[in-house]
Amino acid sequence: MKPLELKVENMPKINLKKEYQKALKDSVLVKIVSKLKMDEETLCGYTSMLEESAHEYHNCLACHSLNSCLNRVKGHVYMPINNEGNLSFEYKSCKFYNKYQKNNQYLNHIIYYHVPTALKDATLSKIYKTDKNRFEAIIWVNDFYKRYPEGEEKKGLFLHGNFGCGKSYIIAALFNDLAHDGFSSAIIFWPDFVRQTFDDDFKEKFDHIKKVPLLLIDDIGAEYNSVWNRDEVLGPLLQYRMDEHLPTFFTSNLTLEQLEEHLANSKTDVDAVKARRLIARIKQLSEPLEMIGKNLRN
Repeated sequence: MKPLELKVENMPKINLKKEYQKALKDSVLVKIVSKLKMDEETLCGYTSMLEESAHEYHNCLACHSLNSCLNRVKGHVYMPINNEGNLSFEYKSCKFYNKYQKNNQYLNHIIYYHVPTALKDATLSKIYKTDKNRFEAIIWVNDFYKRYPEGEEKKGLFLHGNFGCGKSYIIAALFNDLAHDGFSSAIIFWPDFVRQTFDDDFKEKFDHIKKVPLLLIDDIGAEYNSVWNRDEVLGPLLQYRMDEHLPTFFTSNLTLEQLEEHLANSKTDVDAVKARRLIARIKQLSEPLEMIGKNLRN
């Protein structure tokens, strides 16, 4: 953070020195000022600021995690610095904050739109592997994880199956691990996303997910299907990603056949043809895989 330049307190010098010497009874404050290598006359004008630094440093000595931080700025301590002979103060980050920043740098490479917190913390190493019905999907995403950084063109996955079996978690784990390696992606909860088509920032969001290198359209088929959502949102999105060969992933409780019926929206021949075209694009973008497993939400 930018150092805070402070003016000397407007007090008689004798009072400044008295207050400063009283503050020196704190051994932590003594340790702090000894490292500054500045004369007492200068330091006397900043006694209250130095006491604040000592107080926050005391907090740090007793702190065991970022969540238990008691300082004014979480994960930081207010410290004095000798700035070419002038005293200034700045917030210095602690080891817990630095570790948090390092562990969460991957978040710069992945965007989540309306997804549960659990998906943001998912990793391939934490995937539940006891249920053998999940093995094929786990093997698939592990293979993708190994091949994608090599630049090998590969389809995404249309992962369908019963409610709560961990479809979204498995793909989120793949994306999060790739984000740790610097690869950009986005995860969108489709039912909520299409409800916001008339929001002011929807165009910006749509342009991002259209072009992002990796995309998960989560829970497709659970949305209220309208002609607008189908023809003006989903259709152009899939067409662009198909033309640009961008790996696209889907999760659904519906099979491709059931999703086609859902997208048809009505019994007219026109709607049936449009739905069929969308399914053809999904097949071009992804490989279908069924995963029927234990409901992990119970």
